[in-house]
Amino acid sequence: MPKPHQASPAPPSPTPLPLSLAILPPRSCPLATALLALLSLLLATALWLALVLSPAQASVASSSALSYAAVADEALSAADASSPLSLGHIVFGIAGSAHLWPRRREYVRLWWDPASMRGHVWLDAGAPGPSAPGEDSLPPIRVSEDTSRFRYTNPTGHPSGLRIARIAAEAVRLVGGGAARWVVLVDDDTVLSPDNLVAVLGKYDWREMVYVGAPSESHSANTYFSHSMAFGGGGVALSFPLAAALARTLDVCIERYPRLYGSDDRLHACITELGVPLSREYGFHQWDIRGNAHGILAAHPIAPFVSIHHVEFVDPIYPGLNSLESLELFTKAMKTEPMSFLQRSVCYDVRQKLTFAISLGYVVQVYPSVLLPPELERSERTYIAFNRMSQRTEFDFDTKEIQKSMCKKPVLFFLKDVWKDGNITRGSYIRSTDRDDLKRKVFCFRSSPLPDIDEIQVSASPLSKRWHLAPRRLCSAVKGSINGTLFMFVRQCGRGVFGSASDSLD
Repeated sequence: MPKPHQASPAPPSPTPLPLSLAILPPRSCPLATALLALLSLLLATALWLALVLSPAQASVASSSALSYAAVADEALSAADASSPLSLGHIVFGIAGSAHLWPRRREYVRLWWDPASMRGHVWLDAGAPGPSAPGEDSLPPIRVSEDTSRFRYTNPTGHPSGLRIARIAAEAVRLVGGGAARWVVLVDDDTVLSPDNLVAVLGKYDWREMVYVGAPSESHSANTYFSHSMAFGGGGVALSFPLAAALARTLDVCIERYPRLYGSDDRLHACITELGVPLSREYGFHQWDIRGNAHGILAAHPIAPFVSIHHVEFVDPIYPGLNSLESLELFTKAMKTEPMSFLQRSVCYDVRQKLTFAISLGYVVQVYPSVLLPPELERSERTYIAFNRMSQRTEFDFDTKEIQKSMCKKPVLFFLKDVWKDGNITRGSYIRSTDRDDLKRKVFCFRSSPLPDIDEIQVSASPLSKRWHLAPRRLCSAVKGSINGTLFMFVRQCGRGVFGSASDSLD
């Protein structure tokens, strides 16, 4: 034991701990542990906020929005902002794939005019193989941006829907503002009437957010997607302010919809978020059909024809021609007189009790009885839906069964050629070769209609430039026949004319 009055030796000083261990609280102090965890969380949050809200990051986040806003402002302030709409004001975005483009470019060539139109074909990769002859008559090709960073979880669709949905944004970024008023999106198997597209879009104020197109012919497709969605094969027209707004929001928006099927429903979802409804135009045709398109073409809506789609899935339009030859004749008639193309007219031969139903540029149907216009308005179901369903309830427009009675079937005269004669459009329609004259005589107790007529020549006067603003079925009359050719004339109905049925039958 220590001696009295002698201090005890000082205990040895502890070895200093490393800083990382020194700040650890004693294991027996849970309160200190909780406080340290809270401090660590606050520190990490502060560092993250400092990174995100730094001036450099803020400038990057806002630069895209500002650039798209500037593009829209540039378009709105263009010098010719109030001039009539022309093809030069429309930017086309044509969705395609490198695999199918060598074949489908022939469809685009039918309607594309490089001298008056601008836009691009957007592919998933560079077009394979050598360039085709006449490549300068096609729109230039662009490869879409990579979309692998976006989520896609639909079990039955394909991620290419992400790429195609973003064409609108890529087109806005590529062309900027300037004279652009509309962005029009179509597919590489779409056939389009550029002149009628201009007429239809000219009805709208492009300076507002406008979404133009049409739903599908298929009730199932409309039910699955939306009855208020524009289907892209028929064409989607976006006014430039709407396209610029989509360019600002699309990438963030489509991340909210990973389970959607394709491109059209993603665009529709993001346009709906902006509060813009569909302005439906009946001349846009998704053409979700297969087989014989006669019933649709012969009963086209009373509206300017704008587009058809899925042309590879329907039979040749005109008998005796292959698919591409038929489309060449189809587009020739379309370009000769765009506004009246596929417009219908009905007239009667009261003495012979015949009905003439004309679809300009396609067919003249001669019925062996008097049929009133409400019956002729319905489309004969010569086709099936794209999903291979054929019942009446599958189609979202008025249809009727195919006429099976030989005695009631019309004689068909299909377009053979079309040309201009001054301001008059003349078309030669040749009788279909499947004559049943003998069978009709035996079973119907009468000959087929017009047994001595092999050709019907139809002359049509041009429609007024405002016809499409208040469209009406055209008027027509039979002018007589010479040497097996029947002559007819079609014109816009005058204000004092009540219609073929009232004028001919009453």
